[in-house]
Amino acid sequence: MQRLDRRSVLAFGMAASAAALAPGRALAQAPAAGSAEQRLRERGIELPRSGAPVANYVPAVRTGNLVYLAGTGPIRPDGTFATGKVGKDVSVEEAYQHARLTGLVLLSALRGAVGSLDAVTRVVKVLGMVNAVPEFTDHPKVINGCSDLFVEIFGDRGRHARSAVGMGSLPFGISVEIEAIFEVA
Repeated sequence: MQRLDRRSVLAFGMAASAAALAPGRALAQAPAAGSAEQRLRERGIELPRSGAPVANYVPAVRTGNLVYLAGTGPIRPDGTFATGKVGKDVSVEEAYQHARLTGLVLLSALRGAVGSLDAVTRVVKVLGMVNAVPEFTDHPKVINGCSDLFVEIFGDRGRHARSAVGMGSLPFGISVEIEAIFEVA
């Protein structure tokens, strides 16, 4: 069996990344271009009502073609927060669903700021924070709940740069907090 040194692993990783980003390459799970609002209707997805901020900030700020959305957490259909520490009280699968709920709250705030999700030309960046025990290491799997939703709704325009990090605590004990930046027409 041949051993790979660090340089070989790095070169292989860079080549694989370049191949995945090659123009014209079909990307898995990417719906065709079209109306984000229509995709929501087709899937029976209703966005929650945007609530008032819980402190001295606004939910969205638009500057030029960019909309910055404040961090928010998972709000269940009954209006309560999904809470708990991932790796102790909340499983990865549950936290994935919490991140999806958070994505829905973000989309609601975005719609409120720009009028229609069809104005989105690109999801630019997502920062996902996971309220987790210190030994938890699957933060990306959790934040995929939001990322997968954005690709489901926006297709290739939903693919974004992202950070997924762990936190010792989050406001109100929520399991996940996510903020995002969108480019709009």
